[in-house]
Amino acid sequence: MTEPSFLDVAADRRLAYHRLEGPSPCVLFCGGYTSDMTGTKALALERWCRAGRRAYVRFDYAGHGQSDGRFEDGTIGGWADDALAIADQVTSGPLIVVGSSMGGWIMLLVALARPERVRALVGIAAAPDFTEDLLLPQATPAQRGDLDRQGFWLQGSAYGEPYPVTAGLIEDGRRRLVLRAPIPIICPVHLLHGQRDPDVPWQTALRLAERLQSEDVTIELIKAGDHRLSTEADLARITAAIGRLASG
Repeated sequence: MTEPSFLDVAADRRLAYHRLEGPSPCVLFCGGYTSDMTGTKALALERWCRAGRRAYVRFDYAGHGQSDGRFEDGTIGGWADDALAIADQVTSGPLIVVGSSMGGWIMLLVALARPERVRALVGIAAAPDFTEDLLLPQATPAQRGDLDRQGFWLQGSAYGEPYPVTAGLIEDGRRRLVLRAPIPIICPVHLLHGQRDPDVPWQTALRLAERLQSEDVTIELIKAGDHRLSTEADLARITAAIGRLASG
């Protein structure tokens, strides 16, 4: 495994990333909440892009993986700014932004901020508005009490150690909600979602498609698919979608 490069975004903060050179459009991968750029999908997309001589970038948000910062200080807006910093300073030309889980929310915020550069979007179990629509409604009375009393609660995870859900994350997320009104994104969008996803309901893909102003939106439901969508068959579906959009 090669060492990452680093982008200085503040005097005391660096973002870790890996970049493959190649012709545009560049594929920019935005990972999920608590995930890092060494995950199965991030590495599989890198192998696929290398084989096809495509430009590709994967990175860690602040507080994730090899980037500086504390996870508990992170917010949706801050992580979207990280993605924009990578897009602006590490990539050039048209982008295909791929967002996994929370990264699906981040990719929408990137497309809204840089419509002139984003050629297409690929959402993998995309979870826009998850702080408001999933975390808060599922919080127990004890967790809500912890949030009021100490500013965070510890959320259990099937994928690793419990992680803090902070008041700052919830409050900032509330300012970034996208599913409450039409979303002025007009580029092609491909949404993949497993119907056995225990974390993000597959109906979220339908809500998102309805809100997007683009007329070129494809929803691909995988009946046996889970949240991660990391099997060989799932990865083939993801790369096929990217390939179609890149050549379109």
